[in-house]
Amino acid sequence: MHSYDILVRGSGCVARSLALALGAQGLRVALLGTAEPSAAQRGDVRSYALNAASVALLRELKVWGSLAADAASPVHEMQIQGDQQGASLGFSAWQQGVSELAFIVDAGELESQLALALRFSPHVQIVDRPVPAALEALCEGRDSQRRSELGIDFHLHGYGQRAIAARLVAAEAHQGIARQWFRSPDVLALLPFERPEPQRSYGLVWSLPEARVAELMALDAAAFEATLCEACGMAPGSLQLASERASWPLAIARAEAMSGPGWVLLGDAAHLVHPLAGQGLNLGLGDVAALARVLAAREPWRPLGDAKLLRRYERERLAPTWAMGELTDGLLKLFASEAAPLRSLRNQGLTLLDSVSPLKRWLTRQALGA
Repeated sequence: MHSYDILVRGSGCVARSLALALGAQGLRVALLGTAEPSAAQRGDVRSYALNAASVALLRELKVWGSLAADAASPVHEMQIQGDQQGASLGFSAWQQGVSELAFIVDAGELESQLALALRFSPHVQIVDRPVPAALEALCEGRDSQRRSELGIDFHLHGYGQRAIAARLVAAEAHQGIARQWFRSPDVLALLPFERPEPQRSYGLVWSLPEARVAELMALDAAAFEATLCEACGMAPGSLQLASERASWPLAIARAEAMSGPGWVLLGDAAHLVHPLAGQGLNLGLGDVAALARVLAAREPWRPLGDAKLLRRYERERLAPTWAMGELTDGLLKLFASEAAPLRSLRNQGLTLLDSVSPLKRWLTRQALGA
């Protein structure tokens, strides 16, 4: 008999959430990862955009209510601009009949609260080496070593782009409005936030070609701020850096399989998408919720590592993860093109979509995880 039911490999939000979710079922969980957030995680300048389904999972895990009041900011409106005058698309919570479109959450704070919750989970044990278990859950991210050891192909395609993340303070209040610019060759998002200045802070996510990112990262703070304000058209007023800048390479990827006898993949170990839609962590937390449901509903005689059981999880997650990957990849390629006819078509498409209420409602429901 195995000492543990589940061995969860990983130290990020997906791994910790899975350990909490399965521990809450009374399963004996070993978490092969750090018990506390690393220095890098504590100083993380990223901001996660979490949809309603992700927030519901974190509430169920007793983590959401533990976040500091200024660590989660509601988005009431989203404004998207194309790269031609008048090309725009807008979403509002009021029009969609919801209280908010999403929450922007401090990455480091979420990591810390998940780590704190694990201290009080009696069925989760932090381990520093692999231990025998009926099921291995791989949540190690895009560079999962264990996935490679199992011989699972991970079809990764680099975009030749990097993302820049930082915290900003604006001259004007954000009013809960997220702003995004789709154009060639970059995608820029300003996510309303409360840290360090309530009502005037933003999380920046700016995706650009690698060479351009190198140039921007080399600029001093004043020059970077001037370049950023020019790129935003001064829409939120002047912007000042309130943190260091971080960057990472962007890619799309999918594992050839998400499960097999005694193992299962979740989060970035299973799939990668471009951050332009802010859905990466939402997909990972969706994996957590789906696997927890499948294991909770298994037949009493069926082992946790049974391949047929784990296929139920894989079938449930195949469509949403594939669709989001294709959507983000398609949007990026559409707006990266310099071809004049395509440029005109994509900008007309934004304006047309803004006038088609049923389609906008459907897209909003998908983003909310409904």
